[in-house]
Amino acid sequence: MRITNKIMQNNSLSNINTNKVSQDKLNTMMSTQKKITRPSDDPVIAIRSLRLRSSVSQITQYYEKNAPDAESWLEVTEDAIVNVTEVLENMIKQVTKGASEQLKTTDREVIVEQLKALRDELYSTGNADYAGRFIFTGYRTDTTLEFTKPETRNYTITEQLDANSIDEIMHVNTVYDASNAAGDEYDILDLNDSNYMDTGYEDITEQNAVTASTLHRIRLAYKDCVEIDPTVNPAQMPIIEYTDAAGNTQQIPSATTTPPTTMRHDRSYTIPSPYENIGPDEVVYLSDTGELLLGENVYKNLVGTKDDVTTSQKNEGEIRITYAKDNWDKGDLRPEHYFACTEKVAGQPDIEYNQEYLDYNFARQSIEYDVGFNQVIQINTTADELYTHDIGREVDDLVKTMQQMIDLEKTIAKLEDTMGALSESDPQYQKKKDTLQAQLDAANKAHTFVKENVETEFSTGITAMQGYLNQANLALTNCGTRGKKLELIESRLMSQQTTFETLKSNNEDADITEVAIKLNSAELTYESSLMATGKIMQTSLLNFI
Repeated sequence: MRITNKIMQNNSLSNINTNKVSQDKLNTMMSTQKKITRPSDDPVIAIRSLRLRSSVSQITQYYEKNAPDAESWLEVTEDAIVNVTEVLENMIKQVTKGASEQLKTTDREVIVEQLKALRDELYSTGNADYAGRFIFTGYRTDTTLEFTKPETRNYTITEQLDANSIDEIMHVNTVYDASNAAGDEYDILDLNDSNYMDTGYEDITEQNAVTASTLHRIRLAYKDCVEIDPTVNPAQMPIIEYTDAAGNTQQIPSATTTPPTTMRHDRSYTIPSPYENIGPDEVVYLSDTGELLLGENVYKNLVGTKDDVTTSQKNEGEIRITYAKDNWDKGDLRPEHYFACTEKVAGQPDIEYNQEYLDYNFARQSIEYDVGFNQVIQINTTADELYTHDIGREVDDLVKTMQQMIDLEKTIAKLEDTMGALSESDPQYQKKKDTLQAQLDAANKAHTFVKENVETEFSTGITAMQGYLNQANLALTNCGTRGKKLELIESRLMSQQTTFETLKSNNEDADITEVAIKLNSAELTYESSLMATGKIMQTSLLNFI
């Protein structure tokens, strides 16, 4: 076969182009510092690169975005919980002081003001937020924990309690009811130097004006509930539901039980006192204080409720109380964060919250972040873990009891000053003295009862506040545990990020030293091929003829 000049020329050009392509490829690798520029260059490297890049992208999302966001949320939550624990510790100090017998009236007034201020401070920290999202309100991160201003909103609330929610209280009566009729009541606390000899007040004695009674009570989560006129709207009366010993669901009030149970609406300040003379099958609803006073038979029925451990879908020991509230003060906790409730809005469908609670499918509204491959962490603490209504209601009871003692001490001081200012030259000296002495005896008797009540309330208050502090410390511990877990995850993510970045680099990045040597070799080969081809192409067949 004869090798023509044309064949030699074509073969030379083909080899030169091959060398040029190799040189261009190496030059591209040198400039991009990558092994390939298109998948067809090396499909294996391309596939592995896609996988590694996806892993690096995910880890970067976890490590640089999700984890820091979760950490910040936990830090804000922890700071708020620490504030709560500090407030509760101060509450315990004040309650401990209040339990002391060696206090002056001014000391008691300071304690009352301190407790009120601490209660307000406690609930205000519940509105803490992170990046505009409220941290204690579960999924409703756009809603504050408490009402930030007075509002009128009609809620029907169902509280799910048990027999432990029934407590025993003492009521000290200081009112002389002259005729068991409105307008003929005379309170010891109203006595002063100008009215102690007035009609009605002058008849006050320790026998007719001072009584102490012990009764059973359920304290609702809210006070100042809807005031009800049963003759106008009996449907707004609270309803108590419970399971009796036979396993049957019962209601109060009810005309079908034997004997029938009744419920009447009253207010704490009415005369005669609603705290006295409660029928055994009667419940007294005090809308202003949010209390249900229980008759003896009603009390026995409710404390007899026990949960049957063999039934997992029902809590037979539960006591459900449904009632209405439409006026809200600044600082009131929003019911939708705690209870199954319904908000009635004029001209619009009812808004229902947490109805699943009534089916015992209770689950906290946990907010979880993806912080790793198949790893999630809860970042939020829900309101019921930390901010309970019982704290504020406990303070209400303590303040009410202490205020009654303060008022009595001031009344006693007024009466003693008035007696000391009596003149023996006054024709009515002896009568005034005897009247004042009877009133002083009544006030001192009431003071003895109230003092005993204060000591009891504040002693149990110490235990209650310590329980709330323990609950807050548990929430703080849980938050801290999540934070420590997140730290470990972040450390692992940092290590994973470094590992995958290294693998990605080894898979994609070119070895610049090796590429530079190959590029120089290719350039030399290319130049040499040009020179050799140029010399060969100068010789043709005619040179041999």
